[in-house]
Amino acid sequence: MKRLLFALSLIMATGCIKAQPPVIAPYKMLKMDNTYTTNADLQKNKPVMLIYFAPDCSHCQKLIYDMKPKMNSFKDLQVVMITFTDIKMVKAFDHDFNISAYKNFTMGTEGYGGSVQKYYQITTTPFVAVYDRNGFLVKSFTKVPKIPELIEAVKKV
Repeated sequence: MKRLLFALSLIMATGCIKAQPPVIAPYKMLKMDNTYTTNADLQKNKPVMLIYFAPDCSHCQKLIYDMKPKMNSFKDLQVVMITFTDIKMVKAFDHDFNISAYKNFTMGTEGYGGSVQKYYQITTTPFVAVYDRNGFLVKSFTKVPKIPELIEAVKKV
């Protein structure tokens, strides 16, 4: 009887966990230079960190502000920063944080269609997902991560 109750509680608990998709979202993103890029353009065998953000989100701004002193920890990743907002807002964000100075960062907008947002079922920003060199999800953060946690996830790739 105890085994049956344990098994049922395990099944119920597992069913309540919101699973993240195991591979990176397919996307088409307008970059700041007015060209498009997709997930097919990512380098093979290189880890990826996807950051879904809103340029006017204070939590997103704080995440980037906190990441800047530790950017060396993210140098071996392809970092894709994607939003749903207008490209003008993306350019203003870059002006404030100078993300384009980091050659491993690509930033742009998917537009108002929100396919990436739907893929991950994002309800708040920032959302961060870290993928290994084989393209499989290592860790995702549905709330703003602390930088040491983010660095720890990156070390696993």
